[in-house]
Amino acid sequence: MSEEIRAVHTDDAPGAIGPYNQAVACGDLLFCSGQIALDPKTMELVEGGVAEQAEQVLKNLRAVVEAGGSNMDRILRCTIFLTDMADFATVNEIYGRHFSGAKPSRACVAVRELPKSGLVEIDCIARLS
Repeated sequence: MSEEIRAVHTDDAPGAIGPYNQAVACGDLLFCSGQIALDPKTMELVEGGVAEQAEQVLKNLRAVVEAGGSNMDRILRCTIFLTDMADFATVNEIYGRHFSGAKPSRACVAVRELPKSGLVEIDCIARLS
């Protein structure tokens, strides 16, 4: 028997800018699409540099995870995308403040470009139960 797939949406995070959902839940897992530093009210990138963008990305990710029925401490896996690996230490420090207890497994990769010319994007997989 196949598991039901449930789309997740919240107005507290930016709406999808393409043909995808903010997240989908299936079984006891929540798969969150990548979040960039868009303000959910204006759909514009937040002002400032990578630190301000990383904070907004994690705020957006938290909103989606919570809308899906989970929380930051139930995130199992994250992928961080950076347009400049020189920003790794800054993003790493901000990222670490958003998790308590066991930290999720993670990968961090440099990419040439992100949507809307963002500097950082993070996606995740979280546990629901």
